[in-house]
Amino acid sequence: MGCLLGLVPDKARGLKGWISFIFLCVVFYFSLIVFKMENSSLTLTYPVIGSLSKFFHFRIDPLSKLVVLFIGFFGMIISLYSLRFVDGGLDYKGYYSKFLWTLAASFGAVLSDNLITFTLFWGFLGLTLYRFLRGSDERSVAAAKKSFILIGASDSILIMGLGLLWLKTGHYMISGMKVTLSGEVSIIAFLSLLIASLAKAGAFPVHSWVPDYTQAAPGSVSAFLPASLDKLLGIYFLARICTDIFILTPWAKLLLLTIGSVTIITAVMMALVQHNYKKLLGYHAVSQVGYMVTGLGLGSPIGMAGGLFHMINHALYKSGLFLTAGAVEKKTGQVNIENLGGLSTVMPFTFLSALIFALSISGVPPFNGFVSKWIIYQGIIDFGKGFSLASHLWVIWLGSAVIGSALTLASFIKLIGGIYLGAKRSKFKNIKETHFLMSVPYIIIALLCVGFGIAGTSVILPELITPVTGPFRFIGLWESQTVGILILLGILLGVIIYLMGNIKKIKTANNFIGGEYPAEDIQYPSVEFYKTLTDIKPIGWIYQKAREKYFDVYDWGKKIVLWASHILSGLHTGVLTLYVVWTIISLGLIILLLL
Repeated sequence: MGCLLGLVPDKARGLKGWISFIFLCVVFYFSLIVFKMENSSLTLTYPVIGSLSKFFHFRIDPLSKLVVLFIGFFGMIISLYSLRFVDGGLDYKGYYSKFLWTLAASFGAVLSDNLITFTLFWGFLGLTLYRFLRGSDERSVAAAKKSFILIGASDSILIMGLGLLWLKTGHYMISGMKVTLSGEVSIIAFLSLLIASLAKAGAFPVHSWVPDYTQAAPGSVSAFLPASLDKLLGIYFLARICTDIFILTPWAKLLLLTIGSVTIITAVMMALVQHNYKKLLGYHAVSQVGYMVTGLGLGSPIGMAGGLFHMINHALYKSGLFLTAGAVEKKTGQVNIENLGGLSTVMPFTFLSALIFALSISGVPPFNGFVSKWIIYQGIIDFGKGFSLASHLWVIWLGSAVIGSALTLASFIKLIGGIYLGAKRSKFKNIKETHFLMSVPYIIIALLCVGFGIAGTSVILPELITPVTGPFRFIGLWESQTVGILILLGILLGVIIYLMGNIKKIKTANNFIGGEYPAEDIQYPSVEFYKTLTDIKPIGWIYQKAREKYFDVYDWGKKIVLWASHILSGLHTGVLTLYVVWTIISLGLIILLLL
């Protein structure tokens, strides 16, 4: 379908959008059929010529069913949003073809049981990620190049890991692999596959492409790739690595838990000081990956349940946040928080949806983010009963997760307050709510965030997560339905009291400061308070180094490549005798290596 739509002129992108949406509704229906299949595990082989059949093994098990379901859902819901977002005068050449190709490759990667076939689909996704950025300015060109190089480099490392796996096992089938992490070959293979999954998901230290990409990409693209599909695929592959391909050892768990904790703290600290709300959301897309890596790194059923549930929850509220951010940018043309304010009165549905997403990602009950984080907390506490070094450090893992949630809430107070609350600027007085084709998708996602929170332990976990992880026992008590109903009743009671208090006419007066009425054009940006973080000497020094890209793997790699290129270019003097000398030396080294 992507190829067929590519034949239709871009002038008819409205027609292309509706064809794409209707088609993806059918695709989502098939995703539901796959999810509801009764077989707990099924391998399909498509017969082709000769020995090529071994590359066409597709596996349907509880994990692939879960990810396929949500790939289909996000494809459908974001294509609905795109109908108005793309057709509103913005020229995204080939948007719907790339959209459908990305979905096709995502389905192929999740369902492939052969690692060679998996890598083909996986690599194609890096190409569509690059092509989605239009390259209309220097920033988007740089972000596209950075994403392509980082993801491409990790894919190259993935291919090396596959070669080592073949050397170790003699086959490329995911099912039945179960490699023990003993010996250099298996350890290097594990680290190679781990780097590829972390780069796709956007975890430290291969995370830096995500904030740059989300800052430059349109809202629908950010919601589609870094927020939803890339997280689903990266964490899906990490789950395969931890459960099907390798058997985790204590040192591997320690490595994963360290990566998870560092990712949570470093990314949320960077999010706190961002003024561009798209880049702020990008850093939070990185921070939340830390919770998923932590859950899977625990290596227990409850930890995996928390990590996978958080993967789904994150895809929901983060895609919703990018969709609402796209709506704000489309209506106002602004991307900096200090240039906005008071939009809640003119964009009420966008505001309420963004508020739900902000509370969800911050882990506030009764929303879905709280339930998955609560399960991860329990998994960490239960993990602390072990005897390994990683188990003894359980307080660090738990502290990082809890502090990360608190700092997440702090940064979203800035985002919600700066964009939607406060005084409304005069230039935004004529702004209206977004078109219903754009608002309906994030309203639906907001309702799912509420529903997944209230019915998290009673319905969602048994139906979606437990079939993947197997049964597990909670060590804490949380009746999500009861608590959710009580909180909603409390909110309803507060609304009733508020309305009762406004029945009588009450005299109102303007605010005054120091006995003087402030001028109407005076603003009090919510970002000012957070700037004080950079004034604290130790933290300020770290922020300064981060601005100088000291912690950016891509920047270090670029410097090394440019340095090596400068050295090599200096050797090219144009003198023939010097080239002969280099040739003889190189041949001698090759002969020594062969011997």
